[in-house]
Amino acid sequence: MIDLHSHTTASDGQHSPTELVALAAAAGVTALAVTDHDTVEGLEEATRAARGHGVELVPGIELSAFVNKREVHILGHFVRPDHPPLARYAARLRVEREERMERMVRRLQEMGFPVRMEEVRALAGDAQLGRPHLARVMVERRWCLDVKQAFDRYLGAGKSAWVERFKLEGADAIRLIHEAGGTATLAHPGSSKLERYDILVLARAGLDGLEALHSDHNPSVMQRYLKFAKEFDLVPTGGSDFHGEQVTPGRRPGDSPTPPENFARLRARATHALPTS
Repeated sequence: MIDLHSHTTASDGQHSPTELVALAAAAGVTALAVTDHDTVEGLEEATRAARGHGVELVPGIELSAFVNKREVHILGHFVRPDHPPLARYAARLRVEREERMERMVRRLQEMGFPVRMEEVRALAGDAQLGRPHLARVMVERRWCLDVKQAFDRYLGAGKSAWVERFKLEGADAIRLIHEAGGTATLAHPGSSKLERYDILVLARAGLDGLEALHSDHNPSVMQRYLKFAKEFDLVPTGGSDFHGEQVTPGRRPGDSPTPPENFARLRARATHALPTS
């Protein structure tokens, strides 16, 4: 079973890289991509853990970007974690995420929520700060029932505590991933409400794959994006997008797996072949 989308405490996941790999192995996952948001910090630990469990670790990242003014998430697979431009970008985003979080906290304070940055930092630890960390604080303080409600009411795009983020164009995200030796796959296009033209623009920029198989995609949505993948010669992929039970209830490692033949196709498109674990 091949899971090409997962998150750890290096970004907004609940479990450490070691814990995530153990959970994936217990679920029967044989190849796992760790794709933390805008960082590769968890990959070294995940790689060590994967060797111990006999799991192939696919080094990855998930970059937030924009196409046609829509936010999109682009997964990088088979990337070189030590690629200097990728490392510099991750360092830049760490600062940007910190500043953005401070602004969101201030907005919530102005709305009457006595949240403090120290609470968010304590929950996040050394991870790249993200909205799910703030959402989990809001749940712990019983201001929201769950993370989804925190996003739907306050933290989602256009909501009262929303703050615009640094905008990386989709084509630039794809180029950065390719330069790091990886393949670029558009994550959960249905959740992002992407249309055919959005995917066409990214395909023309060199997109390699399309995550048509995702827990948020019902059968009709999945078939729609499988059709676009075939039309634009993109490899259809799948992944659990697992963040942990507290962050994404109902998901588990191995959900919405990638077929082995598609995994082989995606690996063949990598510009830098990496050895298996």
